[in-house]
Amino acid sequence: MVSASPARLLIGQYQLTPPVVLAPMAGITNAAFRTLCREQGAGLFISEMVTARALVERHPETLRMITPAPGESPRSVQLYTVHPQTVRDAVRMLVSEGLTDHIDLNFGCPVPKVTRKGGGSALPFKRKHFAAIVNAAVSAAEDIPVTVKMRKGIDDEHLTYLEAGKTAAQEGVHWVALHARTAAQMYGGKADWSAIARLKEELAPFNTPVLGNGDIWTGADGVRMMQETGCDGVVVGRGCLGRPWLFAELVAAFNGDSAPALPNLRQVGEVMLRHANLLAEYFHDELRGCRDFRKHVAWYLKGFTVKNHLRVGLAEVSTLAQMKTYIDEFVGDQPFPTEIATGPRGRTTTTRAVSLPDGWLNDPDEIFSVNSAPMSESVTDGG
Repeated sequence: MVSASPARLLIGQYQLTPPVVLAPMAGITNAAFRTLCREQGAGLFISEMVTARALVERHPETLRMITPAPGESPRSVQLYTVHPQTVRDAVRMLVSEGLTDHIDLNFGCPVPKVTRKGGGSALPFKRKHFAAIVNAAVSAAEDIPVTVKMRKGIDDEHLTYLEAGKTAAQEGVHWVALHARTAAQMYGGKADWSAIARLKEELAPFNTPVLGNGDIWTGADGVRMMQETGCDGVVVGRGCLGRPWLFAELVAAFNGDSAPALPNLRQVGEVMLRHANLLAEYFHDELRGCRDFRKHVAWYLKGFTVKNHLRVGLAEVSTLAQMKTYIDEFVGDQPFPTEIATGPRGRTTTTRAVSLPDGWLNDPDEIFSVNSAPMSESVTDGG
């Protein structure tokens, strides 16, 4: 077993051992899923992306989304914003009310409803505006660490990660995490790990850690990314969908230990039931918890031979008792389908044009005021 010997990675007063971070994923990384992952291994587990405006306006669902699970520490919140003053207000609220131990800024989301408003992975192209948002967050955060997550750029003709990473470092962020794809790639193709290495070199003079993200499907992949790129830690997204035990694999890989045995179908069923119970507790509503769980069924069962009526039933399940009945029918000793189930999962898409505001690419030095910006934060939290 090959292990990594990472530099000491801190987030505020907390040391991350191993240096592994759960990527915020909309509709996925709620407190229930974070609890499930924490039970499997160590790391930092970030909330779903929440809009800064909704947080300041105290929307009930947004407040639910930033509420930590019992015993969750450190508490981590990711903010999406397109306006410096809005993020300043949101960060001040989080800090003054003691609601988080870490704030991550989203500059990596590639979905059209975000980029067409100038947010997510579109925003770093407007370099002065990007700098203003990062500065507002860092200056308002006091002793709370602020980090940035971004992509390589809008597309191959509009790469922004080196300049944006340098700007973020100059503004005082604790680290920069890079998903080594462009927005145009969405989740398709292969992540360009060489870009992570280039960013690490660019930020070396600032002593700002760089975390890598993209195509980490096994514990060994996390170690290999650090060895090949020199990055200071890894961010795991789609690789843990239906596989929360990936964090146990990562802990073992970073410690140089043998990988833990993969679960058989019966054991996967037990994890599924645990996940659904956590969701019911999180929402204080069994039906809503079961409905939310439905999206996870295909990920958990990928590669397994499961009777069709069980797959269909689980995808339509409404009660925990009903779910347990289906799972009790699993052929328990069916081994984990390693070759199929440890590869890519979740969304896969081909390269496509990125939805942007009109004239967005005309002037990278353009900066918007709150009143004149052709941008909005009307992104539904949890979408």
